[in-house]
Amino acid sequence: MTELLTSDEGQIALELARTAIEEYLGSGEVKKPESLPSVFQNNRGVFVTLNNRSGSVKELRGCIGRPYPVMPLGEAIVISAINAATEDPRFMPVTLNELENLEIEVTVLTTPQQLEARPEELPGKIEVGRHGLIVQKGPYSGLLLPQVAVENDFDAEEFLGQTCMKAGLFPDAWFESDTEVFAFEGQIFH
Repeated sequence: MTELLTSDEGQIALELARTAIEEYLGSGEVKKPESLPSVFQNNRGVFVTLNNRSGSVKELRGCIGRPYPVMPLGEAIVISAINAATEDPRFMPVTLNELENLEIEVTVLTTPQQLEARPEELPGKIEVGRHGLIVQKGPYSGLLLPQVAVENDFDAEEFLGQTCMKAGLFPDAWFESDTEVFAFEGQIFH
């Protein structure tokens, strides 16, 4: 069982992400996080999402992360936050002036597990709002976080299709025998 973060640790994760972006945009330096609670030393997957917030409208400004637990959580948050602000190919890099208007969301992931089922059974294995998805086929891979299905009112089939399209595949690629579907859970802090 993957250790959940407390709300205080979630707040630390958010502060770590914001500080990493501020320091990088200000000085170009990536500072290694220090004096963090022990949960931040565990290898975990994480995504950092940046949203422009104007009134009740939320607009994506960057989202990058590491789906697999390849480095300590503290380091993964720092690198993912900087990458989301400066390297998301869908957007121009964030500027220091914009930072105060950005809402930061940190999603700490469980390790993705392949869904073992016949294609027609896959939607029944997915719990919308709980699971995020990764679809892989050959060199193509796409990931959508659990909150994407909820925010867009997707059912499980549409979530599968949208994840396929994120991978650059046709929306029904999840029916093909050489397509792999993985599910994970995310603990969201914002």
